[in-house]
Amino acid sequence: FLWQCEQTFQESLLAAGAGISLVDSVVAASRVSKDPPVAFALIRPPGHHAVPKGAMGFCVFGNIAIAARYAQRMHGLKCVFIIDFDVHHGNGTNVAFYENPDIFFLSAHQAGSYPGTGKIDQIGSGNGEGSTLNLPLPGGSGDTAMRTVFDEVIVPCAQRFKPDIILVSAGYDAHLLDPLASLQFTTGTYYMLASSIKQLAKDLCGGRCVFFLEGGYDLSSLSNSVAESFRAFLGDQSLASELNNPSYLHEEPLKKVKQIIEKVKHIHSF
Repeated sequence: FLWQCEQTFQESLLAAGAGISLVDSVVAASRVSKDPPVAFALIRPPGHHAVPKGAMGFCVFGNIAIAARYAQRMHGLKCVFIIDFDVHHGNGTNVAFYENPDIFFLSAHQAGSYPGTGKIDQIGSGNGEGSTLNLPLPGGSGDTAMRTVFDEVIVPCAQRFKPDIILVSAGYDAHLLDPLASLQFTTGTYYMLASSIKQLAKDLCGGRCVFFLEGGYDLSSLSNSVAESFRAFLGDQSLASELNNPSYLHEEPLKKVKQIIEKVKHIHSF
């Protein structure tokens, strides 16, 4: 499904172009600093559902996929590591690079959510076998689950892949207040992710990192969580304790999360 208006095509070009421009910016910054700023494409429409054949799920062009190819072809950044923490599986990005060994796509999303793709056994094919990692999280997964996924899956995968740049599909619809899913991330989860990914990029690829705004359908939690990401990038103190309401949270299915992580480790041999 996709809502369109007469400006859709032009706005979509601008969104895709913003990602390209930011790749240029972070590459240039990395040449003069060992700790360049993280870039964030605050764009609409989003992109990670757009498939090579056309638009899908509010997405017209695959913004992050276009940026990945641009980074390779224009800047010689051969190995691109894509992290997608949107609550929905980034099926468009998954399809675009399913047979590509030089682009590692890692998606942590809610199991069974739209568009129904992103099964754990979808790991790439041909030369790209093993360069796609899908981690479907059970409903109710929250901050502890995502911290564990980052430490036990994202970090070792990135370290093994040795990326030249990290691109992030930053969806904020896994927030516990978001109406389209049933995970329970908080603004603090997004501070942790932004801070941790920034450090990962600094450790592995000269700090080259670009975030791309994807989903987010509760305006209050979306704006607060994006602001928390910016605080993390700037090294400012998190305000999550003032924004979160722990009374909304319930027990996470951590046993199931652990089982899924162990299965992913077995499938991908790490």
